[in-house]
Amino acid sequence: MSIFDRKPALRWVAPLAFLAVVGTTGGIVATADAQDTLPPISAADLLVKMQQSKVQDFSGTVVQNSDLGLPSIPGVGGSDDASLTSLVSGSHTLDVWHAGTDQARLRVQGKLDESDVITNGKDVWTWSYKDKTATHRTLTAPTAAQTSEAQKSAATEAPKTPQEAATKVLAALEPTTIVSTGRNAVIAGQNAYELVLTPKDSGSLVSQVRIAVDSDNFMPLRVQVVAGDKEAFAVYYTKVDFSRPSAEQFTFKAPAGTKVTEAAPHRATPTTGRTTQQKKAQQAKAAKAQQQTKVVGHGWTSVLVTKVPSGAAESSKGQLASVLQALPEQHGTWGSGRVLKGTAFTAVLTDDGRLAVGSVDQKTLLAALDK
Repeated sequence: MSIFDRKPALRWVAPLAFLAVVGTTGGIVATADAQDTLPPISAADLLVKMQQSKVQDFSGTVVQNSDLGLPSIPGVGGSDDASLTSLVSGSHTLDVWHAGTDQARLRVQGKLDESDVITNGKDVWTWSYKDKTATHRTLTAPTAAQTSEAQKSAATEAPKTPQEAATKVLAALEPTTIVSTGRNAVIAGQNAYELVLTPKDSGSLVSQVRIAVDSDNFMPLRVQVVAGDKEAFAVYYTKVDFSRPSAEQFTFKAPAGTKVTEAAPHRATPTTGRTTQQKKAQQAKAAKAQQQTKVVGHGWTSVLVTKVPSGAAESSKGQLASVLQALPEQHGTWGSGRVLKGTAFTAVLTDDGRLAVGSVDQKTLLAALDK
């Protein structure tokens, strides 16, 4: 089990988390070459080292650049916007802190704004300087029985060793992906190896994903997604410190004039405390959503087709609706709808309320609607 599985907070603090959003060479993001004395390493061994990484304490500054080809929506995106939803486009600077297993902080900076998410034990705060609002929620631990059940499930499903985990990852990737090591680099003052994922299918809009990993601590320091010969997405540290951050970074006191909202407690297990009727309703809802969602194709050229919630597609109000109306309209045996072409993805919203999206060209995407 990797550090990212054991410590979920790392998934949104470390750059590797952003890979879920979806070089050529290292020249895409300016970095220096690593020292020639950096020992050679294979892709499999690099995966093992990442699995063995025990980093718990670190802080740093991260830069994120997104050029996904999304249309401009007023109030969303841009380097001046510090809201958490702004990360889908533009260039942004984030500060991160992490200590132990239960303290983490993410701060998104804008020229005139700042947004924070702070986790300190059972307390979670979200704060917006611009809106002068803060929300506090208390995490509730699962029961002993639920913890035991989760541990049993993990014991039967999770890899037993880092080597086993690396083997499974490679086995999952190899049918559709060429896994290799790339050009070593120096990122945020740290020597780093590079893991390169290259789709075997030329139909993918993504040509490479490159992950730079610190050679001492084996924590990801940079992730790049390349579409064709253009960088569609990059997130990388400009500064990183592997010492334990001070406790004050995780202590939040609402500034004067801030509206504070106390949210309902959030339990680690979603079904905790629900009645049998509520559980059945949730299961029925999940089953219906699953029936209305399918994946056409496989690997890098797979297309997700799902049904948009009732009312969402028909709404003619709001900025999103006006953006959709400006998109080119397409017709076919699958019906009609509006197509959005991004740098590393294509999406279509049909008039009958279906949404198809994939890292593929328009022809492949529309063909998926007929299957």
